[in-house]
Amino acid sequence: MQVRSVSTTPFSDQKPGTSGLRKRVGIFCQPHYLENFVQSIFDSIAVPQNAKLVLGGDGRYYNREAIQIILKMAAANGFGRVLVGRGGILSTPAASCVIRKYRTYGGIILSASHNPGGPDGDFGIKYNTANGGPAPEKITEAIYAASKTISQYRIADIAQEISLDKIGDSKLGDMTVSVIDPVGDYAELMESLFDFAAIRALLSNGFRIKFDAMHAVTGPYAREIFINRLGASPDSVINAEPLPDFGGGHPDPNLTYAHELVEVLYGDNAPDFGAASDGDGDRNMILGRHFFVTPSDSLAIIAANAHLVPGYKLGLAGIARSMPTSAAADRVAVALNIPCYETPTGWKFFGNLMDAGKVTLCGEESFGTGSDHVREKDGLWAVLFWLNILAVSKQPVEGIVREHWARFGRNVYSRHDYEGIPIDAANGVMKLLHDRFGDLLEAHFGNYKVLFCDDFSYTDPVDGSISTGQGVRIGFTDGSRIVFRLSGTGTEGATLRIYLESFEPDIAQHHLDAQEALAELISIALEISELRERTGRACPTVIT
Repeated sequence: MQVRSVSTTPFSDQKPGTSGLRKRVGIFCQPHYLENFVQSIFDSIAVPQNAKLVLGGDGRYYNREAIQIILKMAAANGFGRVLVGRGGILSTPAASCVIRKYRTYGGIILSASHNPGGPDGDFGIKYNTANGGPAPEKITEAIYAASKTISQYRIADIAQEISLDKIGDSKLGDMTVSVIDPVGDYAELMESLFDFAAIRALLSNGFRIKFDAMHAVTGPYAREIFINRLGASPDSVINAEPLPDFGGGHPDPNLTYAHELVEVLYGDNAPDFGAASDGDGDRNMILGRHFFVTPSDSLAIIAANAHLVPGYKLGLAGIARSMPTSAAADRVAVALNIPCYETPTGWKFFGNLMDAGKVTLCGEESFGTGSDHVREKDGLWAVLFWLNILAVSKQPVEGIVREHWARFGRNVYSRHDYEGIPIDAANGVMKLLHDRFGDLLEAHFGNYKVLFCDDFSYTDPVDGSISTGQGVRIGFTDGSRIVFRLSGTGTEGATLRIYLESFEPDIAQHHLDAQEALAELISIALEISELRERTGRACPTVIT
């Protein structure tokens, strides 16, 4: 096999965030751009000779082309075998499953998660380590450092391209490329965790579901699991064909972008249960008939009912949640007498806790929930968990949620996203909040008195690493809080998120509508941050 060492010039903007490197497709299509970053990965992870690698993505535009490039680079960098999902498709949780099952050295996942796709959309790439989870900060920082100094990359000088659509092995130089079923290993793992017989019985007795794959990666998984293995009707899965542009939609499973599903669940003759997943399959939205379950409540309810599910009937080691996620899970942890950890946003922070056996379940308010079965959040896993709970409890979704609130109280919660705002304006809002810490302490806003304000920092209880600057928190004496955080998941401008939370122990005395219940906190958040004045935005892009 001939290997070319191609001279190149480093790019200065390749710093990966918590979810890897995400840029517009046009940027990735620049000469050497993808190659530079891939070589920076290989240079940073000390690849053993003949190591195994997993490779796949969510099928978005440029996915197939990128896979062919990465395969040739893997061959040139000494890998012995690469496992690729058929068609270049692997959901992010399925990639984690395959990494762990076949004990590979790690995997490269091609996805920009819930961001739009197509020629003018986004593309992304990240490296997952041998535990199946996102690379920790020490590795992502090493990749970034390498990308700033790289002068050449290695690629096999082979004209042939690997057929990605037929399962089986082929050779690329000295390296074996194994095209695998992207669904089978994952579906078998799900069947080992959940009571498929109980869910089949539920669906055979007239319980109707609707799952929206949003023309993203989970379509084939959903058809195999819900229709073929669980017996749901063929029309239970919509938008099931993965498309490079996600059908022109925005594959983010929330009330704004999954509007087709929302209209069905809030319409006449609505099904009993609805769910959606995102571009790469790691997020989920749960709906009942005319009822939305917040991701924070979903994590808490899964934890409180985990004993009903075969894979978790022996109990939970602990729960972890990201700092912006509501404290609903904390209340369940207290009742179960298990620890609950508050971490920065980013799934890699959960990985250390799971690897150390400290937690079983974890979740983020950004529609991500998961467990130690893999090292990524897992959209279909969460949907199956809910179906298992529904099959055993024989209650509707709303009934389960209301029963939970009656037992634990309700953490009334909402997130307001301001997307695509000027970066300088977003940074100005955050700087203003920092500058106001002193003035805010013990300040009064109507019925609300400030108890503390800070910028969240985290010391990892496993490896002692410290993460700072994770979001501004303003806590009030009644337990309510407001959190401001800049998100790193977008590629245009900045996304500023405001998280709002209050606690109501007696739900009989409380508004059902979260926005109405949180109206005073929303007003305080806008006043403190001067967000409208500084960004020119009259209202959020998305409210969840």
